[in-house]
Amino acid sequence: MAFFTPSPKALCAVVFAAATLGSVSLLSGCSKGDSTASSASASIAATSNSSPAVAALGIRLNQLGFLPGSAKWALVPAVAASRFSVIDVASGEEVYGGDLMPAATWEPAEESVQRADFSQLTRAGEYQLRVAGVADSRPFKIAEDAYVALNAASIKAFYFNRNSAELLAEHAGIYARPLGHPDTHVLVHASAASAERPEGTVIASPKGWYDAGDYNKYIVNSGISTYSLLAAYEHFPEFFAGQNLNIPESGDAIPDLLNEALWNLEWMLTMQDPHDGGVYHKLTNERFDGVVMPHEATSERYVVQKSTAAALDFAAVMATASRVLAKYEEQLPGMSARMLAAAESAWQWAQANPAVIYQQPEDIKTGEYGDRQLDDEFFWAASELYIATRNDSYYAASKAASTSATVPSWGDVRSLGWISLAHHRAQLSEVADQELIVGRIETLAKQLRSVWSGSAYGVTMQTDDFIWGSNSVALGQGMIFLQAYRLNGERDYLDAAQSTLDYVLGRNAVDTSFVTGFGQKSTLHPHHRPSGADGIEAPIPGFIAGGPQPRQQDKDDCPEAYPSAIPAKSYLDHYCSYASNEIAINWNAPLVYVSAALQVLTQ
Repeated sequence: MAFFTPSPKALCAVVFAAATLGSVSLLSGCSKGDSTASSASASIAATSNSSPAVAALGIRLNQLGFLPGSAKWALVPAVAASRFSVIDVASGEEVYGGDLMPAATWEPAEESVQRADFSQLTRAGEYQLRVAGVADSRPFKIAEDAYVALNAASIKAFYFNRNSAELLAEHAGIYARPLGHPDTHVLVHASAASAERPEGTVIASPKGWYDAGDYNKYIVNSGISTYSLLAAYEHFPEFFAGQNLNIPESGDAIPDLLNEALWNLEWMLTMQDPHDGGVYHKLTNERFDGVVMPHEATSERYVVQKSTAAALDFAAVMATASRVLAKYEEQLPGMSARMLAAAESAWQWAQANPAVIYQQPEDIKTGEYGDRQLDDEFFWAASELYIATRNDSYYAASKAASTSATVPSWGDVRSLGWISLAHHRAQLSEVADQELIVGRIETLAKQLRSVWSGSAYGVTMQTDDFIWGSNSVALGQGMIFLQAYRLNGERDYLDAAQSTLDYVLGRNAVDTSFVTGFGQKSTLHPHHRPSGADGIEAPIPGFIAGGPQPRQQDKDDCPEAYPSAIPAKSYLDHYCSYASNEIAINWNAPLVYVSAALQVLTQ
């Protein structure tokens, strides 16, 4: 087989992903323009082919690898061969073989493929897939800890996006940076003014995470992101109990995942007006910053308009956090009670102001996160408050019987309520309809499973799913599958969830692992201001790119053209591509959940 020599940026990304939780000495050579790493190229070998057309139609699979007990599939172009072999990299011997599935077309990619199923191979090792007439696949591993490092890096990405924080080299390695945006001097915008806090009032609103590739903070998107981290801990506490992410709070008797969530929760608390319980929609500049580091971005900052969506998302997250953090009363005295009180206050404001839709002021040009449909937010907030307080009136207010389940997104959060109700169903009062709770999740999961089982690619994604942040759609589907599996133990649901992770890690139409630092061909140029301005060749590891989507809103701003307009292939790995290559906290959060769940649940 032939080997390729990776670019310094690709190699540094792999090195950092391996070292991010440990010694930073491995990172010293990974500066901009570094070419000293090529001697290690054999350690990340992959096959290549001199024909670009053949290479583009090569074997695609999860580039990171698999757990011994997981389902294992690869995509093979529709060629004459009918069989595949799995080759042990160390010995060169075939260890498994089988028939390829019949060729079929996946419409979102306009591509005919065959699938190889090697799920019965469970022995740990490093392997390649071989099919006559096609270049061998990239090497992949089967290992008991296949997703441990991925999960840790996907959480630590939030640390790298901390607002109001100096990132020290002992925690951040080469990505150390000075403190930016202290947010101790934030102005109340005219749209947010009240008698108690007139326009121009100065408030402090530090901490939180930068939302995406920009330096602003948004309550609505923080809602689903923070909840997903809290749910991951609530569902799999033992997995996270001993995890050491090498963040400043590591070792303080609170799991690092919760410490990271607390950084954002403490910011969210500052966004509630103490005079009436309302919640500001966002904290922002008037306009997006340029490609500068956080400490170089010095524009005035504002809290902008209270909104019903913000209040309800805030209420839901604070109610969730109050129950998750209750066991840490010794470390966080009074925090659980404070959060529950804040949640109820925000709920009361939303009840009094049930249709305050966010309207972007003329002088504010940053992300809107506008949402005109609020039934899902009311359901989610009421569900979380019901679980936290055991007050039956909240269940009645949720209007559960008239609420469906959908794949979760920042603009449609109803299924977060169903996920929480299902997890806590044994402790709910008699007013809760147990059959309804289980049925909502199972009905949606069955619909998604039907798509998955009929897909040539073995994925749930359809053409209409290729929207801005399409990778989070795939992982959101994975979260639903995992809830169904936790409810009924039907193996198909676990396998379908595995496919969503396989998809974002390389079994896709652009043959790319969308997670920086993971996989032999991974995203290298995310639309992320620190990554664009830090002068470092390797991208910060653990961020997932938004993924393919055909509208290409950024194409007029990009010096390079998209390689394709086909929905599943409309992806450009360039900093300019905010429409396909931006990072965002609400895209990373389901990656945290799905990677942890698969690591724990796969037997």
